[in-house]
Amino acid sequence: MPVPWFLLSLALGRNPVVLSLERVVGPQDTARCSPGLSCHLWDGDVLCLPGSLVSAPGPVLVPTRLQTELVLRCHEETDCDLCVRVAVHLAVHGYWEDPEDEEKFRRAADPELEEPRNASLQAHIVLSFQAYPTAHCVLLEVQVPAALVQPGQSVGSIVFDCFEAALGAEVQIWSYTQPRYQKELNLTQQLPALPWLNVSADGEDVRLVLDVSEEQRFGLSLYWNQDQGPIKPWWHSNLTGPQTITLNHTDLVPCLCIQVWPLEPDSVRTSICPFREDPRAHRNLWRAARLQLLPSRGWRLDAPCSLPAEATLCWQALDGGPCLPLVPPLPRENVTVNKVLEFPLRKGHPNVCVQVSTWEKLQMQECLWADSLGPLKDDMLLVETRGPQDNGSLCALEPSGCTPLLSRASTRAARLGEQLLQDVQSGQCLQLWDSDLGALWACPMDKYIHQRWALVWLACLLLAAVLFLLLLLKMNPVKGWLRLLKENIRAGAASRSRAALLLYSADDASFERLVGALASALCQLPLRVAVDLWSRRDLSAQGALAWFHAQRRQTLQEGGVVVLLFSPGAVALCREWLQDATSAPRAHGPHDAFAASLSCVLPDFLQGRAPGRYVGAYFDKLLPADAVPALFRSVPVFSLPSQLPDFLGILQGPTAPRSRRLAERAEQVSRALQPALDSCFRPPGALGTGRGMGPEAGVRT
Repeated sequence: MPVPWFLLSLALGRNPVVLSLERVVGPQDTARCSPGLSCHLWDGDVLCLPGSLVSAPGPVLVPTRLQTELVLRCHEETDCDLCVRVAVHLAVHGYWEDPEDEEKFRRAADPELEEPRNASLQAHIVLSFQAYPTAHCVLLEVQVPAALVQPGQSVGSIVFDCFEAALGAEVQIWSYTQPRYQKELNLTQQLPALPWLNVSADGEDVRLVLDVSEEQRFGLSLYWNQDQGPIKPWWHSNLTGPQTITLNHTDLVPCLCIQVWPLEPDSVRTSICPFREDPRAHRNLWRAARLQLLPSRGWRLDAPCSLPAEATLCWQALDGGPCLPLVPPLPRENVTVNKVLEFPLRKGHPNVCVQVSTWEKLQMQECLWADSLGPLKDDMLLVETRGPQDNGSLCALEPSGCTPLLSRASTRAARLGEQLLQDVQSGQCLQLWDSDLGALWACPMDKYIHQRWALVWLACLLLAAVLFLLLLLKMNPVKGWLRLLKENIRAGAASRSRAALLLYSADDASFERLVGALASALCQLPLRVAVDLWSRRDLSAQGALAWFHAQRRQTLQEGGVVVLLFSPGAVALCREWLQDATSAPRAHGPHDAFAASLSCVLPDFLQGRAPGRYVGAYFDKLLPADAVPALFRSVPVFSLPSQLPDFLGILQGPTAPRSRRLAERAEQVSRALQPALDSCFRPPGALGTGRGMGPEAGVRT
C-alpha cells in the first residue's frame, strides 16, 4: 500500500456538492437593509469585545436570527473567492418605563404635525466572524422609523457582504449590540468543498486519486504556477467518476500545482501546490534548467519554476583554474527565469562567463568563448577603482587576488606592471565596463610572450653554435652524445603527446582500482592522462563541476580526447540525466566528476559536437554491449580489453605507431589490467566489504 505523504480533504463525503453561486463584484464590503430601514457600514475593523449585559432604557433593536448564504467575490472574470453573506434579522425588544416618554416619541414621529421631527430607533450591531486562524468584526448602524417601532415585533433585516472563507472551513458567526442588551446570537457552519483528492506516493512515482461518484463530471488541470510570470498550463482533462492519475517522479517541480472543479456554470475552483518542499522536485528543477548565451551580450535562464539563485559574471583565465568572480565591482543579481537579461558590459569578451549559484554551491556556468567569440584569450583583466577626487588605482585580477600593478609581488602582473599601465594609457587594452566607481580592462599578453620566446630562440641558437663547435673538435665522442640527445628529444616529444581526460562513475572500490590501473597503463604510452583519482585535492578545493570544466577545456583546446568509461553506475546516471522513466535517483559523492560532467557532456552529444572530441569504452564482462545508451554511439565505443588496439589507436591519433607496434602496446596494457579485472570478478566474499561487480550486478534500468 502506498504511504500517503500529503492529503487534502476537499469534500464532506463521497458525493460532492456542486455550487452555482451569485457573483459579487469588487473588493469592498457593503451593507444593505430592508425597505423602510436605513443602515450604514462603519469603515475598518472593530474590536471583537461583546462587553457585559446592561439593562435596556426602553425599546431597543436587537438581532433575533442569523442567516448565511455562499457567494463568489470576484476581482476579475476568473479570479473569485468564496465569501459568506450574513443576514441579521432585527426586532424591537423592551418597553417604555414612563408612558410620557412613549407619548413624546409617538408625537415626534406624527406626520400630521406642522413640523414633525425625524424620530427613529437606532442601534449598533456587531458581526463577529471567525474561521481558523483568522477573526474579523464589523460594525453596522441601523435606524428604524418610529412608525415601525412595535415592542416584540420584527422590523426587517440588514445584509452584510461579505466574509471571505476557504473551502471546507468551519466558520463561527456571532451578533450582538453595542451596548449589549441580551445574550449574543451565534451560528456555526461547515462550508461545502470540492471532491476528495488524495496525493500519495507509489514507489518513486506519485498518484492523484479523485474519489467522486460515477456520474459526477469534474475538470482536472496541472499547471506551473510561476511567480515571475503568468500561469503556464501543462496538462488538462475533463473526468467522470473516480480517477487515478500517475505522475512520473521526474515530472515533479516545486511549482507544479493541481486545480480541480465540478463542470458546472460558475463553479468554485480549488488549487493546491503539494510539491513546494519535495526534495525530488527541487533536484528536478535544477536538472531542467538551461543557461543560454544569446547574441549581443544577452543571456537567459530557462526553467519551469522560479529559482532562488543569483547570477554573477566571472573571468576565466586561459591557464585554467576557477572562474574569478567580478564582484565587486559588478553586483550580484537575482535570477529572473525565462527572461532575456543583458550583460552590464560595453563589449563582449570570450573570457567572460556567467555563473548561477545558490547560497550552497555553484549550479551552472557558461562562457562566451563557447558561443560566438572564439576561444579563450591570454588576456590580463585589470580592475580600475576610482575615488571621490578622481584618484584611481589599477590592479590585476589573479587567482591569488587583485594584485596592484606597481607592487613587488612575484606574480606575472606585478612583473609587467609598468608595461600594462602604459598599455591602458595608450589605448591598447579593451574597456569592458565603465562607471563612476571604476572600470574593467582586458589587456593582451601575446606580445610579452613573444618577447620571452625571442630570448628562448636566441639561447637555442647559441647552444646550437656551441654544439657545432664541439662536433668539429671531437667527432666520435660527439656522435654518442648526439645519439643520447636524440633519445631525450624523443622522450620529450612523447611527454608532450596527446592529452586524454578519463571520466568514469565510481561504482565501488574494485572498479576504481580497475580505472586506476587503466590510467597508469595509458601513461606508459605517449599519452597524458587526467583522471579524478589523481586530483582529489583539486576536487576538494574547486568542486567536481569546476574541476571538470577546467580539465575539459584544457584537453579540447590542446586537441585531446575525452574518454567516457561506461559501467553499470555510469549507464544509470546517464539515463537518470536523460530522464528515463525507469531510472532511480542516486546520491553522488563529493568527488564524482562523472555525475558533475553530464551537464556539459550531454549538450555536446545532443547538439552534434561530440564526434572527434569524445570516445567511449566499457569492460567486456562488466557491461553488455547493448547497455550503452544510443545517444553516445555517435562516437566510437570500444570493448576492453578485446578491442584495445583500436582503442589505443584512436587515443594516440595521428601519432599512433604502426599496427605491429600498436599490438605490442595493447598487450602491455592488457597485462597491466588483468590483476584489476580479476579482482572485479571475484566472489563477493573474497572482496571484503566491497560490492560485487560481476555480471550478476546487471545494469540498472
